[in-house]
Amino acid sequence: MDTLQSIITDIMADEENASYTKQGIEPLFTVPSTARINIVGQAPGIRAQESKLYWNDPSGDNLRKWMGVDRETFYESGLFAVVPMDFYFPGARKSGDLPPRPGFAAKWHERVLALAPDIELTLLIGNYAQHYYLKQKKSAKLTDTVKDYKDYLPDYFPLVHPSPRNNIWQVKNPWFMDQVVPDLQKLIKQIIEK
Repeated sequence: MDTLQSIITDIMADEENASYTKQGIEPLFTVPSTARINIVGQAPGIRAQESKLYWNDPSGDNLRKWMGVDRETFYESGLFAVVPMDFYFPGARKSGDLPPRPGFAAKWHERVLALAPDIELTLLIGNYAQHYYLKQKKSAKLTDTVKDYKDYLPDYFPLVHPSPRNNIWQVKNPWFMDQVVPDLQKLIKQIIEK
């Protein structure tokens, strides 16, 4: 039977992650056995990887605001799993980070998530998570998926990435802050107050 440490050891021993392991970089995710909410984003940003703390950047600040939780609840309650599409920073390009490596989630998510059997809700942040978990075609539009978030409940809640780079998207789509975020906060509150 897998333990968190045995999975981490296997991830670090995997040839596909050898360049990270050689640099002493460990996979960045968390999966408390008590988790009830899972957050699937793209991959850790460079600031998160360097600090060894997931969502430890302005995007994380925005995400916590959207969810209506403070840092202490997010990091210390044991209610949140963070299992991104790739557990390592994939590198940067001109406009943001590189995408997560193909096949990474398929290889590791099932084993990792088996450690948290009580997850009630999975937040799918961005196209990569949404395409994978919702089994969408690449042509599926993020804006449409997020707008139709109720279609994916109670298991999944699709969101746009909370990066400050998406402020323009939010201005163009005021329904997100007016409707989606309040519904997200209500649902998170119900789950964590059980």
